[in-house]
Amino acid sequence: MGTLWLKIKVWTKIALFSLLVIYALCFVFNNVNKPMTVWLWFGKEPQTSLLPVIFFSFVIGVVGTLLVRTTVKTIRQIRDIRDRGRTERMAREMAEMKSKAERLQTKPSSVIPEATVAPAPAASETSEL
Repeated sequence: MGTLWLKIKVWTKIALFSLLVIYALCFVFNNVNKPMTVWLWFGKEPQTSLLPVIFFSFVIGVVGTLLVRTTVKTIRQIRDIRDRGRTERMAREMAEMKSKAERLQTKPSSVIPEATVAPAPAASETSEL
C-alpha cells in the first residue's frame, strides 16, 4: 500500500512539471514575435519583441531585490556593531569606575606605632571632672 502512495506522489509531480513546461513553451511561442516599443531615454524608443523585455525585467527585478536585501542587512550589521561598541565602552567605563572606587575605599597599610598614640582616659578619670 505504501508503494501505491509513492507512485501517486511521483506521477503527480511529473504531471505538474509537465504542465509547467507546456505553459512555458506556449508563453515563449506566443510572445517571441510580438513587437513592442520600449522607452529607454528621451527620444530613444527602440522596437523589440516582448520576450526579451520580459526576461530583462525579471532579471532586473531579481538583481534589485538582492541589492535591497544586501543593503538592509548591511545597515543592520552597522547598527549591531555600533551597539556592541557602545556596550563594550560602557562596560569598560563601569570597570574603571569600580576600580577607582576600590582604590579610594582601601585604607593605607602603614602601621601606626603604639607609642605615638595617646591612651584613652579611663572611665574613672572622666567622671572626676
